[in-house]
Amino acid sequence: MNPIDRRTLLTVPLLGAGALTGTAALTAAGTPHGAAGGAASSGRAGALGGPGAPGSAGPRSVGAPPARGSGEDALLRRWASDTWRSLDAMTVPSTGLISDSISADLRGHSRHTSPTNIGGGLWSTLIARELGLLSPGRARTRIATALRSLERMEHHEPSGMYVNWYDETDRSILRAWPGTGAPVVPFVSSVDMGWLGAALHVVAEADPSNRRLARTLFDRMRWDVFFDEEVEAQPGLTVGGFWLEDPSREDAELRPLYHDIPGADVWYHSGHHYDTAISEARMVTYLGIMTGQIPAGAYFSTFRTFPPDWDWAEMPPVGEWGEYEGVPVFEGAHTYRGMQIVPGWGGSMFEELMPDLFVPEASWAPDSWGRNHPLHVRAQREHGLDEAGYGYWGFSPCSDPHGGYREYGVDALGLNPTGYFSDAAETDWHVDEPYPQGLDGVVTPHAAALALQYEREAATENLSRIEQDLGAYGSGGFHDAIAVRTGTRAERHLSLDQSMVLGALGNVLLDGQLQAWFGSDEAEAALRPVIAQEVFRAHG
Repeated sequence: MNPIDRRTLLTVPLLGAGALTGTAALTAAGTPHGAAGGAASSGRAGALGGPGAPGSAGPRSVGAPPARGSGEDALLRRWASDTWRSLDAMTVPSTGLISDSISADLRGHSRHTSPTNIGGGLWSTLIARELGLLSPGRARTRIATALRSLERMEHHEPSGMYVNWYDETDRSILRAWPGTGAPVVPFVSSVDMGWLGAALHVVAEADPSNRRLARTLFDRMRWDVFFDEEVEAQPGLTVGGFWLEDPSREDAELRPLYHDIPGADVWYHSGHHYDTAISEARMVTYLGIMTGQIPAGAYFSTFRTFPPDWDWAEMPPVGEWGEYEGVPVFEGAHTYRGMQIVPGWGGSMFEELMPDLFVPEASWAPDSWGRNHPLHVRAQREHGLDEAGYGYWGFSPCSDPHGGYREYGVDALGLNPTGYFSDAAETDWHVDEPYPQGLDGVVTPHAAALALQYEREAATENLSRIEQDLGAYGSGGFHDAIAVRTGTRAERHLSLDQSMVLGALGNVLLDGQLQAWFGSDEAEAALRPVIAQEVFRAHG
């Protein structure tokens, strides 16, 4: 099969607003710099060596029940309870909307929220209900308050989509950034909306009393407003989103909504498409396929790796060409520590595993995600414990302990030639070169929490040492990140990261409850036949 030359399609994937919070300086979407990072404080140094990977057993196989001792369950439930405390503290009772972040002492709201944050608050409330952390009646009331706020909030009516930033206290669109007064041009983010859409679908399945309004809000969303058929990929790619007003940027293109959807022209973010398969943006594709608004072939339009003739890539891939839904796909993988793994853009845990909180990817697609998810977790663990010698692991975008917000990851698991780095000094990883030791690696607990679904014992042990040895824990659960050598902590909580922690704990403690809610008969009938087709070039 002749490969398609998609070199012209390669654009740096837009950092998903669903992935980045208000402190993330989301310049790709026109968002100004947010507040400075959480208080960086000196804790105990993290050069504690610690036990390495669990023997020859390796990661548990997908679908195999993890060991469940009563003591371990109690520990996970304590983490869930404390995590919920921070999420509860971030929620405004009068609106039901959740703040983007809060300090570790659980004081002060960020005065901004996003569709992702709101979605995280919804699914976290459901998990808290199931774990007995609040009563069913209080959960219903809290969810109803948030849904009524969404019903009243100003949004882009032709598409049913919400803009990136609101004031959680009064539901208004944010037009000036809290603290700096920098102007904010309303932007509709595809990734951000993916997480709100997933949450609304889950609420409709899990909360009968709020089903009608949740379904109404979900059904009015048009996922095809993000689907660009005019790029040369077959049949198209997801864009980062669009502005409702002129952002005065060169990469903004004024045009009608895609697919002739009636409505005023908007400024599309023409310079960026999501073109990697291992990405948080696949949730948008899933929702579009579920609703029949995006063709199934869109799932295969993105890169597993760059094609082998792209000789400038950081690592040459292994693999071969195949075809699914009429779309040529290079089934490539990166080679790392004896494993072949399909990489993401930056090699972060949430790119790999956040969509898997909802879509049971490993069971629906055992020959692709069922192979790759456990290998990605193993690779992150081996990088942190063995290759870099940090003594801890779990790398993903988070609050930078040294201030602000930054992308962290395992460079070998990313397509980005400049890398997401695993340490504060941005030490590059190179093929066939030993990785330096003694660096100040930055781990984030939400990454290890996501891994619980694949390496429960190792992830629990890792999180326990982050709490006990590094002191990165408080009344609201884990601090957002810590630099392990200096012990510098980001002493705050991001609602997105805390909702990932609680979602992962809920799936582990409640036997995949989020996945069960999301995987309705409708969702499974639309998605499973699509993603089940593929065979990733992934093995260990």
